[in-house]
Amino acid sequence: MTHVMTTPPTIMLDVREVRKQFGGFVAVNSVSLSLAAGERRALIGPNGAGKTTLFNLLSGRLAPDEGDVLYKGTSILKVSPSEICKRGMARTFQITNVFVKLSVIQNVQTALYAHRRRSHWLLRNAAAVLRDEAYALLDMVGIRALAERQAGLLSYGDQKRLELAMVMALEPQLLLLDEPTAGVELNTRRELVALIKDLCTRKQLSLLFCEHDMDAVFSIADQITVLHQGQILAEGTPGEISSNPKVREIYLGSEHGRVA
Repeated sequence: MTHVMTTPPTIMLDVREVRKQFGGFVAVNSVSLSLAAGERRALIGPNGAGKTTLFNLLSGRLAPDEGDVLYKGTSILKVSPSEICKRGMARTFQITNVFVKLSVIQNVQTALYAHRRRSHWLLRNAAAVLRDEAYALLDMVGIRALAERQAGLLSYGDQKRLELAMVMALEPQLLLLDEPTAGVELNTRRELVALIKDLCTRKQLSLLFCEHDMDAVFSIADQITVLHQGQILAEGTPGEISSNPKVREIYLGSEHGRVA
């Protein structure tokens, strides 16, 4: 009998007993989770469960009171958000974070300049610099035809696409997406879900995302972590989570696509 040796998956993100308290309120209480290379994990839970606080801890915007966060095996507790991003962990926010007065392509060029530490290029030859790369990123998210339009005039769904293009300009290995389908209508939501899955597959990205839309969660995620009152209530595959009685009672409605 032949034994096939398998290599254990690389752990991209390792969160160890992280805790964060604001006054007398414990927002995140001894949370531990890990994310393997190429894994797509959803973080779900009711409003106030601690999801955004945890994202802020992971991306360096907040420092935990206790615990540690390791990215690719190295602690990032004392690393600035910009340096964390430079190392390959990029984040989007629940509310789109684009430069509304700039054109669509200028937004992507700005992200490219910043990633390559060439922000002074904005002062000269800005229109020509990295234009081809910016167009390629807009192609990737399906809005090349809107390149010259002012970003603030885009539909909210197209602003979400633009934000994804800007994040991809940072050449991430791990994406943190905060409510990637929030605020958009059903058809656009489905298109965004398909786009996120395609980007992760095409670029071999690891993904951790918060999302309230359960259809999006169950479509994208390999694994799901459920937060409740700052603690992990359950973890598992979409099938395991959808059938978990505690999760159904606290968070899921009678069908997985509806939040109670």
